[in-house]
Amino acid sequence: MELYQERGFDQTTAAEIAARAGVNERTFFRHFPDKREVLFDGEADVRAALMRSVAEAPDGLEPFDVLLYAFRKSARNLENNRSFSEPRWKVIAVTPALRERELAKHAWLTEAAAEALRQRRVGDGLAALASRTGWATFQHAVQAWIDDPAQSLDAHLLRAFDDLRVLSAATTLPPQTDPEH
Repeated sequence: MELYQERGFDQTTAAEIAARAGVNERTFFRHFPDKREVLFDGEADVRAALMRSVAEAPDGLEPFDVLLYAFRKSARNLENNRSFSEPRWKVIAVTPALRERELAKHAWLTEAAAEALRQRRVGDGLAALASRTGWATFQHAVQAWIDDPAQSLDAHLLRAFDDLRVLSAATTLPPQTDPEH
């Protein structure tokens, strides 16, 4: 992470990462297929933890509340690893190839959340919509936490989900316009 911050992702080589870690390149490549994966290691564990958290949420919760419960658990891990999480997000934000990889990861995790909701007997369409909307809300909260670390990620997450509820409770619809004009 230090090398990525010092030199940038594109300018950092796997050999430099290995040397900084005190291992040879062969050892590096036994653990990571390429230098991107240093930033994305453990995805399967994150996916499993997310699905487990959705499954463990108390009965009777609406889909957004189930997701909030699961995301609050995930938030604790991010906060406990802030020294890695924050620089990681910043490196990804300025590197197009990493942003693409991050989006693929988000899609995979969003589908995992939808599957976990379906296992709780939430209908397919509602599970998909809730997981996409919930994931976007989680990402919004994480970015707010990066921008404003004075408040906990949990506080940002609670605020983002409260804002989502306000948006979804709006009863005033915009005026309909004729699509042909």
